[in-house]
Amino acid sequence: MPDTIDGLIRAQASRFGDKPVVIDPAHQMSYRELDTVTSALADGLVSAGIGKGSRVGLIMPNSVRWVQLALALTRVGAVLVPLSTLLTTRELTDQLRTASVQYLIAVEEFRGHRYLDDLTDLPALRQVWRADELPSGTGKSDISELAGTVVPADPLVIMFTSGSSGPPKGVIHSHDNALGAVRSGLTARCINADTRLYLPMPFFWVGGFGSGILSALIGGATLVTEEIPEPEATLRLLQRETVTLFRGWPDQAEALARRAADVQADLSALRPGSLDALLPTDQRAAPGARAKLFGMTESFGPYCGYPADTDMPRSAWGSCGKPFNGIEVRIADVDTGDRLPAGTIGMIQIRGPHTLRGMCRRSREELFTADGFYPTSDLGLLDDDGFLFYHGRSDDMFKVSGATVYPSEVEAALREIDGVRAAFVTDVAGRVGAAVICDGRTADELRAEGRTKLSSFKVPTVWLLLDSDDGVPRGATGKVDVRRLRELLEAAR
Repeated sequence: MPDTIDGLIRAQASRFGDKPVVIDPAHQMSYRELDTVTSALADGLVSAGIGKGSRVGLIMPNSVRWVQLALALTRVGAVLVPLSTLLTTRELTDQLRTASVQYLIAVEEFRGHRYLDDLTDLPALRQVWRADELPSGTGKSDISELAGTVVPADPLVIMFTSGSSGPPKGVIHSHDNALGAVRSGLTARCINADTRLYLPMPFFWVGGFGSGILSALIGGATLVTEEIPEPEATLRLLQRETVTLFRGWPDQAEALARRAADVQADLSALRPGSLDALLPTDQRAAPGARAKLFGMTESFGPYCGYPADTDMPRSAWGSCGKPFNGIEVRIADVDTGDRLPAGTIGMIQIRGPHTLRGMCRRSREELFTADGFYPTSDLGLLDDDGFLFYHGRSDDMFKVSGATVYPSEVEAALREIDGVRAAFVTDVAGRVGAAVICDGRTADELRAEGRTKLSSFKVPTVWLLLDSDDGVPRGATGKVDVRRLRELLEAAR
């Protein structure tokens, strides 16, 4: 299998021809069209000055066009910089500066956000194009020759992540490390040439670009996407496109399941490996039996898992599965960095050919240990059989009366309570605080049931009950903003 985007597009166009590679509600594109359209787009972009190594920002919602532009750029060696449609002007400016973006392609406005106003103090930025006003090709650029200069080790993409807290980081991945990371997890995610995959993640996240676009392209699958997921429209899209695999957010799957009967949506094409809420009862797994795929932007998506349609051994229930090929995991003492024995909680460190190549404006010595491991700041343990259990973030754990509380452990226990759809836990002035999305439950009821599942010091004493995910504060990357969550909980005391 080729290790550059250009080689991959050529190979899959020859193999799959007129089969759709990506579908949105208004358009679809075949593998053959992907080859011809991205070649023509690349010709126009190259004639406008973009070349191998050029850093090109892209900000627009999910669509067939997003896929065309991203792959046109990367097949000729430009470095794609996907940018969140949630960014404010200040945040966008900061990311453009951090990544030294030279060219920007953007929609003018999306969902109330305007992106091309007041972009100042960006000395690297040479040209800005609206997404509907791109340069036309001249036919004079030899795209094949230019693409032939791209080697697997060349940078492919700079993806921004905030982690769970702190400023965004521009994570650099090469063609071979990104494609290798995606390939290593395809079997665990049940993606093959028979798959019609729906994934709600925005393409500007690694979950959308890697686990969506590149997974479909590598697997020979068909990806189904939409700009703005809305329950009724999404259900009709799933039915119309006979989607076989629904991956993504459990909250969204549960919301769709509640509406499916009203919409009379036929979801019978969905197969095991999809999120349980959308499957018939007899096809759902017991709680904890299936792996929670685990990864991060720095590993270009999941680096740990187990086939999503298969129960793990009973001793591994609740785990994230095992590390994929291409990733070595060790558990280290948070303070000393020393390797810890199996069964001990510590910081997860990762190493291998599928991990990040670097980070914008950061030296290798700042990022990696002397022996090449990347400290993730995630906490976990490896059991004797090599299964990884996640225990939250090292910067999220806190003490209550001298005892350590791991928010992820409390969140998992709260999610087991009937009526609880999601839970978010953090420290509130030395007390355990929980924001809970639930139906018809009181804080007293949740507290009482929490005591049956958790040690007394771990049971939340500060509660915020929410009707939907809309009340959960999130940053531009979509992750929970812990600082703002803590402020909401403090106000609820």
